[in-house]
Amino acid sequence: MKKFFFLIILIITCEVQAQEQGKIIMSNPLNLSYRFQTDGVCRREAADPVIILFKDQYYLFASHSSGYWHSSNLRDWDYIETKTLKAAEVWAPAVFVYKGAIYYLGMGESRIYKSTNPEADEWEEVKYELRGLGDPAFFQDNDGRVYLYYGCSDNEPIRGFEVDPENSFRAISPEVDLIPHSSDRLGWEVFGEKNEQYDKKGWNEAPCITRQGDYYYLMYATPGTEFTSYCTGVYTARNPLGPYTCMPGAPFAIKPGGFITGAGHGHPFKDRYGNNWYVGTMIVSAKEHFERRIGIFPAYYQDGYAHAITDYTDFPFILPEKKVDFSRYNISADMNLLSYGKKMKASSSLESHTAAMAADENIKTWWSAASGKIGEWLEMDLGTPMELSAIQVSFADESFQTYRRDKVIPIYQYIIEASLDGIKWKTIVDRSQNTKDQIYELVLLDKVIKTRFVRIKNKKEFAVGNFSIADMRLFGKAKGKTPQIVTGLNINRGKDRRRIAFSWTKQPVADGYIIRWGISPEHIDNAVMVRGSQAEFGFFDCNISYYITIEAFNESGKGKQSNPIKID
Repeated sequence: MKKFFFLIILIITCEVQAQEQGKIIMSNPLNLSYRFQTDGVCRREAADPVIILFKDQYYLFASHSSGYWHSSNLRDWDYIETKTLKAAEVWAPAVFVYKGAIYYLGMGESRIYKSTNPEADEWEEVKYELRGLGDPAFFQDNDGRVYLYYGCSDNEPIRGFEVDPENSFRAISPEVDLIPHSSDRLGWEVFGEKNEQYDKKGWNEAPCITRQGDYYYLMYATPGTEFTSYCTGVYTARNPLGPYTCMPGAPFAIKPGGFITGAGHGHPFKDRYGNNWYVGTMIVSAKEHFERRIGIFPAYYQDGYAHAITDYTDFPFILPEKKVDFSRYNISADMNLLSYGKKMKASSSLESHTAAMAADENIKTWWSAASGKIGEWLEMDLGTPMELSAIQVSFADESFQTYRRDKVIPIYQYIIEASLDGIKWKTIVDRSQNTKDQIYELVLLDKVIKTRFVRIKNKKEFAVGNFSIADMRLFGKAKGKTPQIVTGLNINRGKDRRRIAFSWTKQPVADGYIIRWGISPEHIDNAVMVRGSQAEFGFFDCNISYYITIEAFNESGKGKQSNPIKID
């Protein structure tokens, strides 16, 4: 009998392990072949994204990308360089599916393209009689009627009108002003890295819309694409052309903290299971202020309330392969960040790009070796043996002189080794023959390993450019205490009600904290990751009372959230 029960337990354990291995796990930013730009400083960029589900496949379109991407699962993307989509070099594409075809309109363009076979790069220009518009977006309602929204300005409102796609997309209704500038009330519209430049108006741009039930959710990006504060606000209405009112609990999507920040200019979409997502623009803005990336965030809608979940989305998370309720479903892959602040050393370093910068959880900084030669290496000491499950190496392209139209794109080839004692090493990742342009690959190990030291070695010489890494991010579990409930939380909302200051009692074992806020104890959904024991933010609504909680986390796990505190 004991053997029988042992066999049952063994079978269950094996099944669970097999299920874990079969899950689709990813992390933001998306691991795309980000295109090198042609002007100014050598850097990659993709921004202003739209994802559509077409013939059970996903297609991602973005600004200035010379093409678009295709995926079957939202994690693994293949780049399609286009020759027939002549507007692929413009900003902010509007893309939607109408009667079995994809339609594509670029910002400021007076031409529109159509495809029934985008995977084969088969596009044709169709008749279009409207003027060029800033940050356009299409929307088809349940009754088949089609609307066009636009706006990209620090003073003009977001506008919309109905069009006739059967008649050259001619306007068949007057234009309606839908979302005004309201930075005097809405802190997230205030210009600046921390919404602090009150003498300048923020840019309200990139409208996009979805209908969920009887509500229309009109979203817009603000206050500036180069800022950590770049986010997505939302207004709601019962009709596609309004009138719209600002949703209590806005912004819809905001991510002002973590390894990579930003959740601006993007688009809502559904996966093949009917789950709601938001694809948005994330910020690097280190080499050039338009240096940006792309991320996806689960979203949900409830009777006029909407929210995209952004916390921990630059950690590994699971893409569900069934219909789920994202207001309750936990997407976490249950892997903790092990690498933050760990001791680093390297074969060589540039003076302004030291080894420690590869463990600071900041995509804006990076380590660079002194060369691109084979054998350059970077090593991390975790301090004590830990269980390692996944590695994300974020490459930095230091001193590259590559531009998008070059025939040869630099490909990183490397190995990653692990050691318990720093003497005997074992290769755990071998990309020495890699042929793919992937600078944010999340490598899931075949099995969990116990290690203290991790080292990456360059295996391909760069004729121009240095072996360089923004962060070598390790995920897994450490033995140790998880943080306790945070105490001593003080909240100060001064005369300027758009700003709130926070302080709390620092926990010695905490690596960081998540501050959450919302309009009720049931809707504490927005979140920001912070380090230290105090912070101040200016992205609040003057007219709203908030409920605030805080939780601590470290390499051993997450602490419990504190009880909500109401701040009027």
